[in-house]
Amino acid sequence: MSDHSAVPVPAFEPPYYVAVFTTVRTQEQSGYRETNARMEELVKDIPGYLGMDHAQTPGGLGITVGYFRDADALTQWRSNAEHREAQRRGRAAWYRNYTLHVAKVERSHGFVRTEDPVA
Repeated sequence: MSDHSAVPVPAFEPPYYVAVFTTVRTQEQSGYRETNARMEELVKDIPGYLGMDHAQTPGGLGITVGYFRDADALTQWRSNAEHREAQRRGRAAWYRNYTLHVAKVERSHGFVRTEDPVA
């Protein structure tokens, strides 16, 4: 059964940047939820922030994709003091491992169904 309330970040006119953060978390998650919520609020204040998608597999692999209009917006987010502290805490306690991939998007498109097909 699909979750119809889930909506991906829309396609934007390229070029723009994505930061793909893939994680496996540890058992120790004290403070993670609150810090994650704070980061989601904080990043919205970055000029050029476009949105974020999240996914979590049943096996524990988490993927977060942040979308940024330009490299300066991404640099501003990377340099944010609260974000840097959250990164430090993540390495110290919350993440077993992670990878970060940053890419410039050169092509982007999307599709939205306006109504469910008749079965």
